[in-house]
Amino acid sequence: MNRWSWGSGPHRGRLMMLLWIILSSSLCRMVDGQMKISPETVQKWAVSFSKEIAALSARYSGAKLLQKKYKDVEAVVKIEEVDGEELVKKFAEEMEEMLGRKMKSVKRLAEAAEDADLYHEYNETLEFEYFNSMLINKVDEDGNSLSLGGEFALEKNEHFNKLPVNTQLSNIQVPTNVYNRDTDIVNGAYMSEALNDVFIDNFKKDPTLTWQYFGSATGFFRLYPGIQWIPDENGVVTFDCRNRNWYIQAATSPKDVVIVVDVSGSMKGLRLTIAKHTINTILDTLGENDFVNIIAYSDYVRYVEPCFKGTLVQADLDNREHFKLLVDELHVKGEGKVKIAMKESFKILNEVAALGQGSLCNQAIMLITDGAMEDFQDVFEEFNWPERRVRVFTYLIGREMTFADNVKWIACNNKGYYTHVSTLADVQENVMEYLHVLSRPMVINHDHDIIWTEAYMDTVLFNTQAQSLLLMTSVAMPVFSKKEETLSHGILLGVVGTDVALRELMRLAPRYKLGVHGYGYLITNNGYILSHPDLRPLYKEGKTLKPKPNYNSVDLAEVEWEDTEEKLRTAMVKGETGTLSLDVRTSVDKGTRVMFLKNDYFHTVINETPFSLGIVLTRGYGEYIFIGNVSVEEGLHDLLAPDLTIASEWTYCETDIDPAHRKLTQLQAVVRYLTGKEPDLDCDVQLLQQTLFDAVVTAPMEAYWTALMLNASGMEEGVETAFMGTRSGLMRFQRYAGVEKRVGKSFLTSTDKENMFTLDHFPVWYRRASENPAGQFLYYMPRQETRAGRIVIATTSVTVTVGKKTAIAGAHPYTKIHPRIHTT
Repeated sequence: MNRWSWGSGPHRGRLMMLLWIILSSSLCRMVDGQMKISPETVQKWAVSFSKEIAALSARYSGAKLLQKKYKDVEAVVKIEEVDGEELVKKFAEEMEEMLGRKMKSVKRLAEAAEDADLYHEYNETLEFEYFNSMLINKVDEDGNSLSLGGEFALEKNEHFNKLPVNTQLSNIQVPTNVYNRDTDIVNGAYMSEALNDVFIDNFKKDPTLTWQYFGSATGFFRLYPGIQWIPDENGVVTFDCRNRNWYIQAATSPKDVVIVVDVSGSMKGLRLTIAKHTINTILDTLGENDFVNIIAYSDYVRYVEPCFKGTLVQADLDNREHFKLLVDELHVKGEGKVKIAMKESFKILNEVAALGQGSLCNQAIMLITDGAMEDFQDVFEEFNWPERRVRVFTYLIGREMTFADNVKWIACNNKGYYTHVSTLADVQENVMEYLHVLSRPMVINHDHDIIWTEAYMDTVLFNTQAQSLLLMTSVAMPVFSKKEETLSHGILLGVVGTDVALRELMRLAPRYKLGVHGYGYLITNNGYILSHPDLRPLYKEGKTLKPKPNYNSVDLAEVEWEDTEEKLRTAMVKGETGTLSLDVRTSVDKGTRVMFLKNDYFHTVINETPFSLGIVLTRGYGEYIFIGNVSVEEGLHDLLAPDLTIASEWTYCETDIDPAHRKLTQLQAVVRYLTGKEPDLDCDVQLLQQTLFDAVVTAPMEAYWTALMLNASGMEEGVETAFMGTRSGLMRFQRYAGVEKRVGKSFLTSTDKENMFTLDHFPVWYRRASENPAGQFLYYMPRQETRAGRIVIATTSVTVTVGKKTAIAGAHPYTKIHPRIHTT
């Protein structure tokens, strides 16, 4: 890579030529109003400049030498065609196996929790000092440990995002609005101590497990490994496990819900505020598998969103947030006529069921009112009795109890639940009661359905100092009481679960097998993206990265937008296996440049989950992979060269299984495995074979670049770095200028993700080079400005041809130049 300075020096004239053409022609137009230089002269200068810049690029990059080295080994390599159908099937099977291990861990937790409850005798006077994650390692003014605190050993752990944790114990988080010494909490904490051994045993059996937990129906959250929980700036912990999607999905089946809110004149002031908060809390308990609508009534019925009249919409994040905005604008007026509102609600639910739409499962009406004065029995006789297929839950708002009997009658005669919400503080606990009612059939039938969630940010870490920005999915399972005396009541004890980092899942679809432009992606059975290289879930606020409001409800059609007929999306949502070809336009270099590609999509379902996997292979170089072979001894020698690195985000060797390996870099792990120091490391033999081969073939580049540095005639001013990369994630580079003189100071550093091999993509310069003929340099200025000037990158591809098949070996070399323009 070369840095060219246009400031001063013996070669200034060459590089100033093009600039002079532009300035002089512009000056002539300004002074004389016409062009003074002939087109022939301009063309002559352009040809001369192109020859000089090509010669400089070839010299300082060493591209011809590298192409020759790969040409010399063509006789001993073989090129294989990539079978996309076989590849996606293999990846899906490996993902199924990995996710299967997580499900087994969750099942063991559920069994242990149910057994612990079975043998636990509830004690009204029980005193038990559990470890409260908010109070551990804290002392009072006298230096004594706080009650429910005590000494709790914490040690930073690479596997848990370098967060201080205790892998020998779990501890308990209790929301601020729940009394941490409540009898139910203390009994539950004591009973669930039995999970500690299961947590540890699960982690030993599957060292790739992350957080394991038990969310109790009483509100406490037992988390393994134990952590120090940090409250917000107000000293409050708002996290309530019962509000989390994994808890709600596991505790109930999919449901159709019509929320009916009284906006008559009597609901003014605090009552309306409480009603709005109740609606929002109900909305927060819904997920992608649920369907919802909201009706407001006084002396007439109106839909809060007229566009949704007479139907239900999916309760995804976008729709829930839209409803919240509309609910906030509700005003009170008139007299409350609950009868017409109930009729409308039943009509919606009946029609949805008749058409086979909605969740095709539970149906419920949530009535929020300060009283019901009408004779409404005939509505239920007409629409709901005797089957009582639709449950009706009622929320009496305010301190007035005059109409409590009527409101309670509605719920009790329609298999629902009645609650009295007199203050804002009552809302959370009272809303959660409906989940227990809807879970009763599951509990009585003992339906231990395992659920998987959509993608989400790791909230646990967001509430601690780790501030993780990893996308996760959770697998969860309900925990029921098995005590004989409560079996008929259907008591839900809580939910157990564990998290899976989606990056770790996507490592099972390694980048090197998918080619330069290829990639893998995952979606849910609702069509929402779990993982995709074009999913950008974060935005920058100042210097802080934050998740976008709708980051986990991005549909596949929004990123694979060339699938205009949604054939790909439809097939994957249905869990089908198949292929599809599309002409696509893809952007690189932060969206500033476009490439036109022909992509082949291969997709299949991941069994035992609601997920589907897709991989994309690009026609051309993406169709082939070449395989070379060298001895370990020869390859190791060249792998240890100081100018060589390998992709830190790729998995050459699995370093996350044995704790002793977690601090090793990938290059260190590879070397220890190949030298026999760590023979038990689980390594990707095919990738190691490619890496060793590339290390040997590219080894002469170090000597070539060093010779240029030592050349007595001197270096071209402005040439900064020469570098190259291969399909195995191997990179070599030579800095021609010291860091103090370089304009591109962050170029090819760990922060420069665009120009490095990552889990999601090959470097920009590699991708752009692959779309041009081998040996032909492509020049571009990346979107990167500094006060000193801008850099120019020259890149070309290097290929290997066997018979009629050509595969790309790497992008190299590659010249980086920066023009510094001085003005006076």
